[in-house]
Order: sequence, then structure tokens, then C-alpha cells
Amino acid sequence: MKNLLAFALIILLFSCQQEKKLPRIAIAGLAIESSTFSPARSTAESFKARMDDDIFNYYPFLADSSTNRSRAEWFPTLRGHAIPGGMVTREAYDSLVSLTLDMLRENLPYDGLFFDIHGAMSVEGIDDPEGDFILKVREVVGYETLISTSMDLHGNVSMRLAENSDLITCYRMAPHEDALESKQRAVENMLDRLESGKGKPKYKAWIPVPILLPGEKTSTRIDPGKSLYAKVDPITQEEGVIDAAIWIGYAWADEPRNHAVVMVTGDDKNQVKESAEFLANSFWAVRNEFEFVAPVAYLDESLEMALKSEKKPFVISDMGDNPTAGGAGDVTWTLNEILKRPEFKSESGPELIYASIPGPDLVAKAKEAGIGNQVEGYAGAMVDDRFAPPLLLKGKVLAIKEGDSDAKTEVVVQIGSIKVIVTEKRKPYHHVKDFTDLNLDPKNTDILVVKIGYLVPELYDLRGDWIMALTPGGVDQDLERLGYQRINRPMFPLDKDMADPDLSVRWVKKSGK
Repeated sequence: MKNLLAFALIILLFSCQQEKKLPRIAIAGLAIESSTFSPARSTAESFKARMDDDIFNYYPFLADSSTNRSRAEWFPTLRGHAIPGGMVTREAYDSLVSLTLDMLRENLPYDGLFFDIHGAMSVEGIDDPEGDFILKVREVVGYETLISTSMDLHGNVSMRLAENSDLITCYRMAPHEDALESKQRAVENMLDRLESGKGKPKYKAWIPVPILLPGEKTSTRIDPGKSLYAKVDPITQEEGVIDAAIWIGYAWADEPRNHAVVMVTGDDKNQVKESAEFLANSFWAVRNEFEFVAPVAYLDESLEMALKSEKKPFVISDMGDNPTAGGAGDVTWTLNEILKRPEFKSESGPELIYASIPGPDLVAKAKEAGIGNQVEGYAGAMVDDRFAPPLLLKGKVLAIKEGDSDAKTEVVVQIGSIKVIVTEKRKPYHHVKDFTDLNLDPKNTDILVVKIGYLVPELYDLRGDWIMALTPGGVDQDLERLGYQRINRPMFPLDKDMADPDLSVRWVKKSGK
């Protein structure tokens, strides 16, 4: 009889396990950095929109064969990502958010939601768009749903976003080599809390740190950023802590939420408090040590250094119009100054590759002229002409790369010894292949000028030498000349002699409370 009862108990337990339902988890998010100091505007077409099962192609940790995929029933909606640019139009924001909400309504209810955002989106007429977005999401999914938010460390965390996020984390590396790793952490934190039945963390600590610095000064490749961010992971290993994060914030938007933030989540109040205050005070203590990750000079000096250097390639970052930080990408000032230089007037002069300038007019004419022939047309300053007008470029067509549905046509035009990449629409150049596809050899050119700030890994690895040029544009690195009107003051480094701030914990209420 005892054996029979034991067998029946085993069958019952097995049956209960079989009937246990997997958590239902939605995926949504919009990601862009938006400079409010640029005249450019980002539209719905600026976003690469992944919907439904296409979203899984973006997340290797949710691939068909992954363990995480089998841990839940997934309901992907819209995940939109755009190259950094100007403010998002209200029409674009409303349409993308409305589509997301409609898709979320289709499969209610949800146990969890992975909210994958950047955190530095600016929208016409809305302060704190991500806070507005998550509130609208809450109105649809309710407050029983566990929301885990993943962000770029250059995002901004308002109190509204903190309140409506149950779990929250951000990257720990700049450049962002751990982007997918951070997103995976956000998903697995959520899965762990749902599977364990622990649900929402008991405590969320939020500390605003009145520091606003560009990413080019806060890279984790070097100290103090390297040592500061190295303090984060050990804290997450402490009993009672779920996650910890430091946000640098986004320097090129003029809104009250733009400043650094520390957040720690967990179930042990004392540990969460001590951890958050430790990170915030560690950040404040090294505020005067942040410097540009490479030498910095104005353009003339940068070019003089490049021309004298025997190291190839000598890379010059054209920082002020960096499209990967929110610049319009079509400021012609730097290229105009380079074209004036006598050293580059002859084809036998030092080879300089310039990447890049949008010029659909010139691209169309280059395609008509063909490789090896002369072309003349305008490029640049269609969006941001505050510093220099459109350039009339005249030179020989060296290469034409036809575009497809995702990338428009690119051409190379040689003017003297300068090889200018002209694009049908703005495009950042991050990879060696971006150049070699145009029959250019960035590794062995004399000078490589790119519209970028700190170099992404591939360009960093190929550099012979490197300088970051202080050039004008929507993401000017000289923050003092941007003319902030709405950020909270005092703010370091704008107010260098400010008193030490209050870096004690602000407890964030649970979502829905």
C-alpha cells in the first residue's frame, strides 16, 4: 500500500509540473540618441523596425535553440532602433508608440515585459519620452506585469522611468561591447524573478548625480571610467542585490532629466542602500579625473599633426557632427577646411579618406558619369548649414556601391589627394569593410577622417595614431558653448566650484503603488 501511495504521489507531482504554465513575456522598445542642439529631425522612417518573430534574430540569447527561449512564451511586438540624430518628430513618436500598444493589446495578459530602450530619445513637445512611453505601456499591460528595462549607459533615468520599471540595468562598457550581454542580463533577471515567484524587488534605490559629461570623456577603456565601472559587477554578487548600474547620461539634450544616475535593485534594504551610495560617491569622487580618451585639438592643429606623423593611418575624429552621437552628419565645415589645404591639391599629395558626407545630388550624377569619369555636384548642409554651406565637389569617380533596401548608394570622389565618401543618406563608418567595399584601404592610407567621437573597436585597432578634433556641430564637445537652458543647475563641469551634492538614496516606490 505504501508503495502504491508513493507511486501515486510521484504521478501527481509530475502531472502538476506538466501543467505548470510558462510565463508570458512581451518585448517592446524604441532606441535612439537625439540631440536637441541639432536642427535635424528623426522620422518614423529613421527607425529600423523589427516586429514579431524578426525580433528574435536580433537577440542571440533568445534564438530558437537558446535555453532562455524555452523558459517562457514570448510575444514580440515592435523594437525600433535608429541611428542617433535630431529630435524625433511628434508624429513619428505617436505612430511608433501607438503601433506598439496595439500589438501589446493582442496577447494580454503578460507576466513580464522586456523593455529594450536607449534612454536618450528627445521628442518634439515631450519631456522624458521614455518615461511617457513606459507609462503608456503600463496603461495597457497593467501593474502586475514585471517590466525589466535595458538601457544604454548614455541614457537618462527619470524618476518616472525608475518607478514604472521593476528591474533595470544598463551597459557597463563604452564603447558598448557588452550591449547584448546587458540585454541578456535584463531578460534573465526577469526570468529568474518570475520563476522563483519573488516578482518585483522589494527595494529600488535611485540617486541623481549632478554630472553631465560626453561619452568621449567617460570611456571605460581608461580610468577613471574603467575603475568606476569595475565596481558595479562585484556589487551585483552581494546577497540581497539583483542589479546595479551607473548611467553617465546624455550630454546633448537640454532637459531636466539629463544627468548621471545610479540605481540598485534588490531585496535587502541596507545592502541596496549602501551599494547605491557607494557607487554614487565613487562617481562624484573622480569627477575631476575625467579627460578625453585621446588627445584633443582644433582642426588645423590636428591636420598639422597628421601631416607630420609617420604613423599610418593617422585618424582624426570629426567630433562635432558625429552621427553616432546625434549629429546631423552633413555639416560641411571640416571637409571645406580640408579642401582648402594646399597639401591635398595634387593627386600625388598625402592620401586622405574622408568619411563621409551625404549628397544625393552628387551620388546621382556620379552614377550617371560612371567610374573613372569626372563628376560635379553638391553635397552636405542640407540639414545643418549653420557652420558652412553645401559644398560643390568636383572630382573623379573612384567607386560606386549600389544600395539595397537598407543602405542607399555610396560613391567615392577623388579631389586632389582627398578621397571623399559621398552617401545617398547619412551613414556612420565603423567597420573596415565599410571602406574596403568601396575599394579603399583605411589601414594604409595616410590620414583617415571620420565623423565619430571615440573610436569603435575596429577603427581603434587599425589606428597608427589618433586625435579627436574639436569641430562644430550638433554634438559639440565644448559643452559650455552649447547654451543649456533647462538642465538642473548646478551641474558639473559647467559649475566647477559647486558644493558637494546630496548623494543619499531616494527610494523609488514599487510600480503601481
